Amino acid sequence: MARVRANVGHVIEGKGEVVETALTVLLAEGHLLIEDVPGVGKTMLAKALARSVDGTVKRIQFTPDLLPSDVTGVSVFDPDTRRFDFHPGGVFANVVVGDEINRASPKTQSALLECMEERQVTVDGTTMALESPFLVIATQNPIEMEGTYALPEAQRDRFMCRVAMGYPVPAAELAMLGSHAAANPLDDLEPVTDAGEISKLIGIVAQVHVSDPVGRYAIAVSTATRTSSDLVLGASPRATLHLVRAAKARAALAGRGYVLPDDIHALAVPVLAHRLMPGVEAALAGRTPQAVLTDVLARVPVPDPA
Repeated sequence: MARVRANVGHVIEGKGEVVETALTVLLAEGHLLIEDVPGVGKTMLAKALARSVDGTVKRIQFTPDLLPSDVTGVSVFDPDTRRFDFHPGGVFANVVVGDEINRASPKTQSALLECMEERQVTVDGTTMALESPFLVIATQNPIEMEGTYALPEAQRDRFMCRVAMGYPVPAAELAMLGSHAAANPLDDLEPVTDAGEISKLIGIVAQVHVSDPVGRYAIAVSTATRTSSDLVLGASPRATLHLVRAAKARAALAGRGYVLPDDIHALAVPVLAHRLMPGVEAALAGRTPQAVLTDVLARVPVPDPA
């Protein structure tokens, strides 16, 4: 994973924390939503991570005229054999890069629901398993709203983490000018691991220990969001599960075989914030879900790691 981190770092300058979150999602068998303004490297990060793993990679450009069958696949009648042949869609890959996911219609967006949660596709009554590992990296622009369809709560809840790239610091932007002006660094990016190795690492992450106090802490954080007066929609049980799974991956990346409360605390915002819905009063007061979640984390007592 250090090799993957360094490989992505050749393309994404000065965004170590975002890259670390992406690696955490990969090892936790989750999916990643990258949301930020145009031109900050959302698609570049997704492509760099995809190219670092020697597995099957497909990119889906979401547009208003994209059909669900373009995502999942379609059965086409072959007049020579007089039978229907299945043509796989874009989700049949280890890494699926969904660019501008909020530009597709809700019907097309919903085609990803079964794929992301159950890692399978059902077409014409036939269910087919997707490849393993399976990672969806979707990008969306929260600023430009013309011709877009906001992701529904059910769709957002499928994403383990949401991250924002943010603008680079001047030093990183200067380095980018030197490395990106002459050529596209993605052209020289070579895989540093393969899908089989990632699957082994995922198995190792699954064995990371979560003590009862740490598990109760994760549940307490989720429960506090459900009872907060500033929120009309709190974290779901799936969100709690994603939080613990991501914490296990973060612990493994740090070389630990056990999860600390710090892992839960550090991942609470990227894992939970995009699933929360503020109430009317909180929204009018300008309180974002991130701000409400920060207050919740400050109130929930942290257990003793011992």
